[in-house]
Amino acid sequence: MSSIKWVSQYIQSNKVKALVGIVMVVIVAVLNIVSPLIGGEIVDRVIVDAQSNLLVPLLALMVGATVLRTVLRYVYQIMFEQIGQDAIYQMREALYKKLQELDFAFFNNTRVGDIMARMSGDTDAIRHAISWLSYNVLDNLLLLVSAIIVMGFIEWRLMLALLIVTPFIGILTVLLSGKANAVYYEIRESFSRLNSMVEENVSGNKVIKAFAREDYEKEKFDQYNEDYKQRNMDSANVTRTYLPPLETLAGLLSVITIGYGGFLVISGSMSLGDLVAFNGFIWMLNLPMRNVGWYVNDLQRFIASSYKIREMLAAKPMIPIEEKESAETIQGIVEFQDVSFSFADDPETLVLSHISLKAKPGMTIGILGETGSGKSTLVNLISRFFDPTEGRVLIDGIDAKKWNVRELRSHIAIVMQDVFLFSDSIQQNISFGTPGADLERVQKSARVADADPFIQGMPEKYNTYLGERGSGLSGGQRQRISLARGLMKDPSILILDDTTSAVDMETEVKIQQGLGEIMKEKTTFIIANRISSVKSADEIIILSKGEIIERGNHASLLDKKGYYYRIYQKQLGQSDEEEVETNGAD
Repeated sequence: MSSIKWVSQYIQSNKVKALVGIVMVVIVAVLNIVSPLIGGEIVDRVIVDAQSNLLVPLLALMVGATVLRTVLRYVYQIMFEQIGQDAIYQMREALYKKLQELDFAFFNNTRVGDIMARMSGDTDAIRHAISWLSYNVLDNLLLLVSAIIVMGFIEWRLMLALLIVTPFIGILTVLLSGKANAVYYEIRESFSRLNSMVEENVSGNKVIKAFAREDYEKEKFDQYNEDYKQRNMDSANVTRTYLPPLETLAGLLSVITIGYGGFLVISGSMSLGDLVAFNGFIWMLNLPMRNVGWYVNDLQRFIASSYKIREMLAAKPMIPIEEKESAETIQGIVEFQDVSFSFADDPETLVLSHISLKAKPGMTIGILGETGSGKSTLVNLISRFFDPTEGRVLIDGIDAKKWNVRELRSHIAIVMQDVFLFSDSIQQNISFGTPGADLERVQKSARVADADPFIQGMPEKYNTYLGERGSGLSGGQRQRISLARGLMKDPSILILDDTTSAVDMETEVKIQQGLGEIMKEKTTFIIANRISSVKSADEIIILSKGEIIERGNHASLLDKKGYYYRIYQKQLGQSDEEEVETNGAD
């Protein structure tokens, strides 16, 4: 599908307006013929033949045509701008909708700068093509064709003399188009890289300052900035190579007209008025020939941007949103049947290997393991952020692949390790998954997460507006708000991914006490690095390199004196004998 055919779908709603605009462009092109013709008549009839009575009517006609042309040009420029803005509005909506459909695999492999470039710079390049380039190309084409026809009727020999330069202009245009296409594609790529770098630095500004790496980041930015400048200089070099010859050839038109046209007038083959009229049409040949290089540049920019946008719109999610098994109610029985998983970009490396476990409502599964052992990936399979490479994940005895994805996720609450808070009030952040929830319910969840005390101490309490990503809050405060948000959903399956890593031990105990009653009715998975977070779990699994190397409850794992026992000794500092005595006392 060509870029022009593709973009036409976004102007279907303005098809009538576009047709009216095209008609106006045609009328304006016709009106452009009037003034040169009238100028020739004034010379031949009023000046040469002394018919002075015709001067006022001819001037009135010239002024009328000029005013009408100006009004119509203004109107269709506004119309095309409206068409362009409407098209970009629809295009941005389509892009944003696509972003909501795409899954983790896409975002893991796509730079944020690329996405922002598609949503901003590329869409604006298309708006420019619709709102400005389209009518200008049509206007210039009509000028060129109408000028050739009318000038041919006035004096065909002089017209043919002017057309001698046309083949050379065509050759230069083709060469310019080929060079510009590759250059503008590289410009869009460089712009995306620059965007990504800036976004990353803004997000990580605290880390940069903490490590005093400002100078290093400035140097890195200079490299990206220099690359972007160089790509634009490449574009300027292409333009500099081809536009001067194009403009020179366009300028030869006036030389040919005066030289050969003057000879025809002297020889009596052409009237002075016809030469004046003919010379009045020169700009209609000259302008398109001068502009063709710039239009080719804009056209290639449009093609490069449309290709990038179409590429994103064509992206397919690995987990499609399809209407499947209804998930209006879920008990929360989760079962892994010999599950293995590897990422699509590295199929040879197993992140999870032959995992089998089952959890029922009221059960708590604790998950421990070193960094990179597959803990977060394991729970991500429950919500179908990914699908197993081998084996099955069953929800209530049904393969997760057969559930309606969005309904399934509506019954699962995930409190993620990487906390993300929106630039909104605390109340809106906590009730994000349950729109319209009243303040009393929000406060109840906050109390369970031990977030209510510090929220009540803030200036606007639950109406306090948070900065980007919750800036201004401590790591522990952000985690507690995130936990409250997860609890608001009242899910069947609750997944806590290292939820209390940033809070102190006293706060963790309060949170665990609050969660105690809630977890009795839910299937809960707790990923943690602290033994204290999973001690009371019904089953604890230890992951290493994607495999379960130990499993059991707290007491049985201590008895094995393996990985869990060693971690327990390091964290809590109790000997095995002390633990046995404690268990005996219980």
